[in-house]
Amino acid sequence: MYRFLLSRQWVILTLIMLALIPTMIELGFWQLHRHEHKVALNRVISDSLSAKPVPAESLTAPGQAVRHENLYRRVTAKGTFDTADEVVVRRRTNSDEEVGFHVLTPFVLDDGRVLVVNRGWIPADGAQTEFPKIPAPAKGETTVTGRLMADETSGDSGIKDVRGLPDRMVMLINSEQQAKALGKQVLGGYVELTAPEPAGDVPELISAPNHSDIGPHMAYAVQWWLFAAGVPVGFVVLVRRERRDRAEAAEAASAPATEPAPV
Repeated sequence: MYRFLLSRQWVILTLIMLALIPTMIELGFWQLHRHEHKVALNRVISDSLSAKPVPAESLTAPGQAVRHENLYRRVTAKGTFDTADEVVVRRRTNSDEEVGFHVLTPFVLDDGRVLVVNRGWIPADGAQTEFPKIPAPAKGETTVTGRLMADETSGDSGIKDVRGLPDRMVMLINSEQQAKALGKQVLGGYVELTAPEPAGDVPELISAPNHSDIGPHMAYAVQWWLFAAGVPVGFVVLVRRERRDRAEAAEAASAPATEPAPV
């Protein structure tokens, strides 16, 4: 009755079904984990933005990665901007999706260590290979406030760290790279500046992250699990249809031929 399931075609179809089910289940859990990560990150961002600012030196140190629970934490630092070693980060967009640069200015602390400060976005005056005109930061000793961020890597950001760029241009905001370039002790991570605000419209300060959107990952997880449940159901429907078609074909083949009526 079901001997057709041993045919090459049905064996292959069965193997495909058996492979699809665990794959879809695993994809569902992958989306679930992404949902949980997004929810946890939103909680960290919310807690960090609502907390009182603390000295940046209390949360990071040279060669030290920024801890997950300290991401977006508001921090302060006292020192002076070093515009001589200022660099720009290529291919960054503002809130209107316009392509330009982020401005990275070393902020030299009272003890000589350096904090990398992202002063915000500026438009590209010409080609992306031309170093742009950058408005000067506050002069003299200054207290800055900003959001503490983790170093960017190609793996985490998806941004290729292109080599051989024009002078004073980088692709990633990375304290280790800045430490090598400056030859100084640089605190791990960097700070997105929130105060003092620029005198003009540029650099355009980076907006606070949206921490209310949880994304579609939970819906995707449910979809994958529904697909996984639907595979065996569809397989059973196909098997029953094949059995019915074969039975009808066998019945038609065994039926006696009907003789034509005499004229």
